Amino acid sequence: MAARDEFRQKFRQRFEDANRSIRKIKPRDLRSAMTGRNAVFALGAAMVVLLIWIFNTGGEDADTAALRETGASSPAAIMEEMSKTAMPAQQADPAAPAKKTEQANVEQSALEASVEKAEQEKAERRRAAMADRTVQNPNFIESVEVDISTRSVAITSGFSGQRIVVFGAVHNSQQASPQQGLYDVVVVLEGAKSKLVSRRKSNVAGLWINTQSVEFESVPSYYTISSTRPIVEISTPRVFDEHGIGFHHIRIEPQAAGANKLNPAELKSFRESIIRLKASEGLYQRRPTGVEFIGRSLFRTAIDLPANVPIGPVVARTYLFRDAELIAENTAAVQLQRQGLEALMYSFAFDYPLFYGMFAVAIAVGAGLAASAVFSRGAH
Repeated sequence: MAARDEFRQKFRQRFEDANRSIRKIKPRDLRSAMTGRNAVFALGAAMVVLLIWIFNTGGEDADTAALRETGASSPAAIMEEMSKTAMPAQQADPAAPAKKTEQANVEQSALEASVEKAEQEKAERRRAAMADRTVQNPNFIESVEVDISTRSVAITSGFSGQRIVVFGAVHNSQQASPQQGLYDVVVVLEGAKSKLVSRRKSNVAGLWINTQSVEFESVPSYYTISSTRPIVEISTPRVFDEHGIGFHHIRIEPQAAGANKLNPAELKSFRESIIRLKASEGLYQRRPTGVEFIGRSLFRTAIDLPANVPIGPVVARTYLFRDAELIAENTAAVQLQRQGLEALMYSFAFDYPLFYGMFAVAIAVGAGLAASAVFSRGAH
C-alpha cells in the first residue's frame, strides 16, 4: 500500500510540473512549444494520470465487485461472504465424510471376510489331501503318528521312479530299546482302485484262445507292504483279512455275475493270477523286513516307487502291533500327479480328443513325407 501511495505522489508532482510549463507557453509559441521536450512530457503526464484513474476505479476484481453489489462493504463482511462461497459443498452435505468412512469400513470388512474364507477353504483342502486318521485300541495306552517324506510326486516324461520314506513314532512307548522288539509295525501303500478283468486261455483245436474271464472290482493299482518281520509272525489271518494286510488278504472281490458261474477254487485261481501279473510288473511288492526302529519309539521305512506306478493318490496305512494284537493305526496320503509336457499332452488328448487326433495324423503324414523325400534322394 505504501509503495502505491509513493508511486501516486511522484506522478502527481510530475503532472503539476508539466501543467505549469504548459501555462507559461504563449499562443504564438504554441507550435514551437508543442515540438519541444515539455510538450512530450506533458502528453506523457496526461497518459499517466489516465492510468492512475483507471487503477483506482477499475482495479477491483470480479468477486469484489459482486460483493459490493450485495452490500458487503466492510473487509470483515467481504471475507465472510467469500468464505461462504468457497465451501458450498461442505455446507450442502455435512455428513459426507461420515458416509465415506462408513463405506470404507464396509469394504474393508468384506475384504477381510473374503481373505478369511479363502484361508479356511485352503486349510480344508490341505486336510482332505492329507487324509490322516488315527485309530487307537482302548485297551492300550500306545498310539502311532506317521508322516511321509513328500506329499506330492511329480510324474514327468522322464520319470524313472522315486523313493519315499514313511516314518513315525509310537507315543507312550513301553519298550526300552529297539532290540527289545516289543512292537511290530506294518506299512501298506495302496494306490487307487479300479475294475480289472482276468482271462484264462485254453487250447482249443490247437489254438490258445480266451475261454473264461472274471471281472473284479476294487483292484488296487499299486500295493506294497513293508513290515518289521514277516507278517505271518506278527498276527493272525483274521486280523489281516479285516484290514487287507498282505497279498493273500487284499480285498479283491469279483462281480456277482462272474462269482455265480465259478466255484471258490476257480475264483481263487483268477484272483491269484491278478496278483502274479501285478507283481511281475513291479506294482505289487513285499518287503518283510523293510521297517526298522531307530529308537525306542521312532521307526522308518524307505519304499521305491516304480517308473510305471499309476497316476493318482497313494494311501499309506501304518499298523502298530503288540503281542499279535493290533493296538493302533494311522493313515497318510501322497499324491502322484502329472507335470510338465506329460501333463500337457494328457490334458490335450482327453480334453480335446478331435484336435489331438488331427494333430497326431498331421505328424504322421509329415513324418512319412519327410522319410519319402530322404529315401528318394538317396535312390538318385
